Amino acid sequence: MPAAVRVFGKDGSCRALFFDFDASKGGLAQVTADVRALQEWLHRLGARWIEDFSPNGGRHVYVPLADPATFTDARELVEALGNRLPSLDRTPHQNLLHGCMRVPGSRHKTGGHQQLAMSLSMAYDVARRPNASTVWAAMRRDLRDEIQAARALRLEAVAPVLETSTADTMDVSSAPRMSQAMQSIARTGLYDANRYGSNSEARQAVITGAAAAGLDATDIYRRMTQGIWPGLASFYARYSSGNRVQALQRDLAASHRHLKSKATNTARQSSDHKNPTSQPHTQPPVLHRGNSTLVDSAAEHRFIRTWRNAASLVEQTMGSSRADLARRMVLRALGAAAHMTGGSVVEFGVRSLAVATGLDHTTVAGHLRALRSAANPLIALLEKAKGTRGDQYELTIPDSLKDSAGDLAWKKGKLHALRPAFRELGFPAAFVYEALETSATPLSTAELVRITRLSRTTVSESLEILAAWNLATRGRAGWTMEASTSLSTVAECLGVLEDVAAQVKFYRTQRAVWREWLAGRAPDALFPSPDDDYPWETYEGPPDDLSLADLAFRPAG
Repeated sequence: MPAAVRVFGKDGSCRALFFDFDASKGGLAQVTADVRALQEWLHRLGARWIEDFSPNGGRHVYVPLADPATFTDARELVEALGNRLPSLDRTPHQNLLHGCMRVPGSRHKTGGHQQLAMSLSMAYDVARRPNASTVWAAMRRDLRDEIQAARALRLEAVAPVLETSTADTMDVSSAPRMSQAMQSIARTGLYDANRYGSNSEARQAVITGAAAAGLDATDIYRRMTQGIWPGLASFYARYSSGNRVQALQRDLAASHRHLKSKATNTARQSSDHKNPTSQPHTQPPVLHRGNSTLVDSAAEHRFIRTWRNAASLVEQTMGSSRADLARRMVLRALGAAAHMTGGSVVEFGVRSLAVATGLDHTTVAGHLRALRSAANPLIALLEKAKGTRGDQYELTIPDSLKDSAGDLAWKKGKLHALRPAFRELGFPAAFVYEALETSATPLSTAELVRITRLSRTTVSESLEILAAWNLATRGRAGWTMEASTSLSTVAECLGVLEDVAAQVKFYRTQRAVWREWLAGRAPDALFPSPDDDYPWETYEGPPDDLSLADLAFRPAG
């Protein structure tokens, strides 16, 4: 079976160096030369390793370590060594959350299996007696110049604008949720080297953001040990397990002193009626990760598209009941929201998702619970709702699907939640229309059954509905989408836009009542929120611009 292991553990450290030599980078001759050069280097330093080879000519070299290496140190070493060895793929060590390596015995996507280049007993002996810390120190010492050059290159890189840390912008009393930029560093361990000069500075920024959000040492440590924040855990990997908690408490105390001092200065400036000297931000912040390889929103969208592949694989195991169809639509709503916000973390409440899927918010809540507790969960609950903020979910790719999802080609076209017209036409018609919309060629009924995972009867009925509204046509080669008919026009004819507007108005009324309750009983739970908590007209409006839809979704006044 296909199998891969994660390079880094939940604590943000690795127990072995994974050197992946790719035959697509220079051919087999380059791979052979690079592997021989690595072997000579490892032998000279007294290191022991395990080696295997792929059916396509690629090679893997594993160097087990007696003492775990931190994410940053291991990444720096592999990146520095990559400057010497052109066919070395550095990406497995550059991604703390998703860096994986195919292991010996695993089935290869091109056929065949990953095979050991040595006897099993010899490989077992290397794994049983890993390399001592002196070998690791010798490796870093020998690559000292290349590591320094890699650091200098990171500092010269032009970084996009980071979202400002909550410690720099928020008042402690308002207890806001951590910014996505700080949470990204906590999850990935990647940061802008132009903004933070070291792991310690990035670590302190994350702790300060957590302190400003009202998290205590227990909350932070739990996220580190449970694998929610492996990036932050990697920043503490140099401490022993006994001293790690003490280091965290010291950092948290320093953050509280900083926030208290900043709040005092802010209050003093306000009382003196001093005008701010800095100009207000006119552009939205750009969420990105990165210290050596700057990961911008394009990288987030690439991950989301791979997640869509994983979702399609999971859907193949789901049934065709109304509950299963609704859960598939909830997943689409989460994926669409992730694309719109440019990140894999989604913070839209159940009412927002209810509008996007045409379901009741209580039904959405039940489907979310089922999805996150499934055998192969595609979402993970990062933080529960608090105040006016909704539950915070992260899109995840199950370990068992990472290889297969990564091997699939990305699906073309935009990911949609339930578009208003299909509130009346039904979920099955929405899935059939989606299949026709994303296909470059006509599809037969049998092909639509295979793609949508619906019964033949359901597909046939859905095609009749689509054809009746001139949304699909049948030719000699099969069924195609009728591009001349707008879904918005159909939605207007069916009168569903009024239903959407009524649902939005109802939820806004509920939000107003909730805010009023909070204001009287929990004033600290009121957080700043743009445009009535949620930009309905941006995220849940019909796909085409229509005056009726614009009136329905535009806030009063």
